[in-house]
Amino acid sequence: MNPNTFPTKGNLIAAKNSLALAKQGYELMDKKRNILIRELMNLIEEAKDIQSQIDEYFTSAYAALQQANIEMGIDVVDSFAHATPIEDSITIKTRSIMGAEIPLVEYNSVNSSLPSYGFYSTKESIDKARMNFLKVKDLSIKLSMVENSAYRLANNINKTQKRANALQNITIPMYTEMVKSITNALEEKEREEFSRLKVIKKQHG
Repeated sequence: MNPNTFPTKGNLIAAKNSLALAKQGYELMDKKRNILIRELMNLIEEAKDIQSQIDEYFTSAYAALQQANIEMGIDVVDSFAHATPIEDSITIKTRSIMGAEIPLVEYNSVNSSLPSYGFYSTKESIDKARMNFLKVKDLSIKLSMVENSAYRLANNINKTQKRANALQNITIPMYTEMVKSITNALEEKEREEFSRLKVIKKQHG
């Protein structure tokens, strides 16, 4: 038998304290879950908006690229594409939302906004294509951050939900029953003691 369930006043106080802590823990988990769900819903909306913008800029970029291929020739446009520097300025940091580590992507967008060709030998269509593809890159980086954040938040919500369920369905009922059981046993003990004292009093009365 668990010594913590023995009907003593000390065990009753300990059980009541544990029950209060379990209830407080559940309330905190419930608040955390609600905050994380709200954050997740915002991220899902943001991801939809970014994806819509990406589709829009991609459409414009490919239309301009097609125009540039017609005006300047595919080989010339291809040579410009190969001269574009590789993006290597991306750094990933993290920030915390209620204990959930969320990625924070940073990169130098100034360097990538400078063209790798001279304006005198090109047409406006190539500029338009480049600017639209740059916008697609910016938005894709942002989308990766938002989607990764949403994935991590969803994982954290799942863990928080499991902890909240364990507290609500296992821990809280267990300590509630323990408090009830010890209280009943102590009351029964008191009644027995009272009856015993009455009998003794009668005998010595």
